[in-house]
Amino acid sequence: MSVVRGGIQWLVEQDDWQHSVVFARGITPEELGLRMGGVPGSVVSPMTDAEAWNMVLDLATADDDVVRVGAHGGWSFAVEYGLGDGAQRLVDISRNGVEVVHLDPSVDHPPAMFSYARDGVDVCSFGIGEECWRWGVQRDFLLAELVAAGVLYSDGQYARPEDESYRDRDRHTLAIIETRFDLSLPRDVWESERLPAFVIA
Repeated sequence: MSVVRGGIQWLVEQDDWQHSVVFARGITPEELGLRMGGVPGSVVSPMTDAEAWNMVLDLATADDDVVRVGAHGGWSFAVEYGLGDGAQRLVDISRNGVEVVHLDPSVDHPPAMFSYARDGVDVCSFGIGEECWRWGVQRDFLLAELVAAGVLYSDGQYARPEDESYRDRDRHTLAIIETRFDLSLPRDVWESERLPAFVIA
């Protein structure tokens, strides 16, 4: 299956996908960073992926995280470094009409997670590969797309082959999310572009 390099499916191609990413539509990247708990002026110079990771390793306490923020394809985005708590902040980030998509690799406790919040409400969340278990005020928000793509049957039960590789499985669902929300974050932007950053204390 071909991967759209400008979308988000390439995330599953990383052997070490460790960083959560928050997409927000309706606020600037700087406002997204602040809503995530960023300390204004805490990072003076824009930084690359490697520089942000090194900064986390160099911070004095394990409680300090870093986010790099930018914009692409009509969405602001924030890449989390460290433990990250974007999932806990989604409802607050989405206040006042903002849409928020959160993708978390859940390295320590698979599967990877998808969450969508809008206007201060947790709309829909599920584990990627566990789409039959969904929650939120509109738990079936993506059900039609998941059924049409052959991920779920119409009764909500899992429809993918049991022997499918986890990468193919995850890529399939990321493609649905990518298309539904028109998400795009090129890999070179994520890794190499110098982006504004904040320390999350």
